[in-house]
Amino acid sequence: MARGSVRIAVAAAAALAMIIPLSACGGNSQPTTDANGKPIVNIMVRRNVTDHPMKDTQYSKYLEAQCDCTIQWQEVSDNAWGQQKSAKMAASEFPDIGLSLFSSVDAAKYKDYFEDLKPHLNEMPNVKAFFKAQPDALKYVEDGKKIPLLPSDRGKGYEVSGTHMFINKTWLDKLGLDMPTTWDELETVLKAFKTQDPNGNGKADEIPMNIRSLGFQLWSPLTLMNSEGVVTSFMGGSASEQGFYVENGKIKSYYTSDALKDVISYLHELMAGGLIPKDVLTRDASQYNAQTISDGKTALTGVTFGWSNFSEFGDALGEQYVTLPPLKKDASTPDEDVKWDYSQNAARWAYAGAGLSVNPNAANQDAIYKVIDAMYSEEGSVQGYFGSIPDIVSNDGNHQYTINKDKAYAEYPDTRSIALQDRFGGWIRDDVTMVNDTNADQVTASDQAVRPAREHVDPINDVVPIYVRPNTEDTNILQNNNTAIANYANNQLAKWVQSGGVDKEWDSYVSKVSEPSLGLDENIQIWQKWYDQYTK
Repeated sequence: MARGSVRIAVAAAAALAMIIPLSACGGNSQPTTDANGKPIVNIMVRRNVTDHPMKDTQYSKYLEAQCDCTIQWQEVSDNAWGQQKSAKMAASEFPDIGLSLFSSVDAAKYKDYFEDLKPHLNEMPNVKAFFKAQPDALKYVEDGKKIPLLPSDRGKGYEVSGTHMFINKTWLDKLGLDMPTTWDELETVLKAFKTQDPNGNGKADEIPMNIRSLGFQLWSPLTLMNSEGVVTSFMGGSASEQGFYVENGKIKSYYTSDALKDVISYLHELMAGGLIPKDVLTRDASQYNAQTISDGKTALTGVTFGWSNFSEFGDALGEQYVTLPPLKKDASTPDEDVKWDYSQNAARWAYAGAGLSVNPNAANQDAIYKVIDAMYSEEGSVQGYFGSIPDIVSNDGNHQYTINKDKAYAEYPDTRSIALQDRFGGWIRDDVTMVNDTNADQVTASDQAVRPAREHVDPINDVVPIYVRPNTEDTNILQNNNTAIANYANNQLAKWVQSGGVDKEWDSYVSKVSEPSLGLDENIQIWQKWYDQYTK
């Protein structure tokens, strides 16, 4: 979740060089025991950073000691896995244990290659204890009576909204401006940012509001719909990411909501006034980063959306930014109607569409479940997410662990290079205290300003809970319909932000997007059916 995932890119060629051919995974053509007769377990993991091989870590040795086995690690970068995944699955090449490789959709499509883990819970007492402590996590992955994937829990330090809105407080103070509380007040502030040289370099280079793109996704300006009480939950493969929310227990679509129309109209007004760059919908991530991190000395961006102020702007400039409390659409909006993105469960569960899988055809099944149980132990979970004990993390006793900042953060702003982080399999228990977890400390600090508004959210009647999951047949229908809906609607939204016309054209757009051929009403009915089944 940190900016490290953007900044720390690894060339696909380098990652490919590290990959052991998947034909060895769970097949009979390769040895299943090592020279000492110990069982071999193959683990494949998708990682953002692969320059500190897992095979060289104390964590790997810890797992091997617990299972009395030999682990062969295979690591693949995000880009490389995106290119290889379909071909590997079609060829039935699945690892013994997969970490962050496959989604619930994959498991449904290739069910013969995903072991049902439910009958094995007694072999994995730590996983069983996890589900007892976090029953919603079990709902999240349970497919009927089966568990094809395991989620992970990175702890209460990450129970936060996935998206926050940041404003340059240093600029506000320099210009003598109050923190905005409404859309109009924000626009007034943005105009001052544009014209009054708040960064003090004598250049008209300030970007009042910066956005990545439009979409029902992390760090989207469409979270401004919460200003009118329409709740988002843009993370973790939720119904919200497909464009659906709840109003008093009834499923509705953002695509036809007045709140979306209002946000699109507002964003166009800002863009037309030169307060949002006109190229935001077509540029690449590097251009956005150059305007947020800039040179690390002179801030260029006034307002944007992200994870934490430091991950968004870097260590040097992050101090200038604070979280903007959720805005009212206008001064007449009642306080209790202002809400905020309700994605804290998805943010906590490091599952974002991919979990831990087991190949039912793999050799050494007993050793596999010992490995997984060790991953979900207290020490195993801490090592998997944060780094090995004792070389990166110390066990202080009484469920407290301290990250060695000099070792963990020497090259990167988090522990991605020396640990699995959100690609791990594990469970950071609520009674565990992590000292020097700067990522959690920063995002928790960023989250404080949105918590009063998030408390206005009814977790059942305002949003589809993250654990509500349609079956395979309905998921396929949803996907096909969503493609048709998005192909039409997203182009319209982008056009309106850039060129205007949403108020004039809205009614005809609603009629078009609601045509039976696109399937919006069918999707609403499907989500309503599964929402009712899970919640009532």
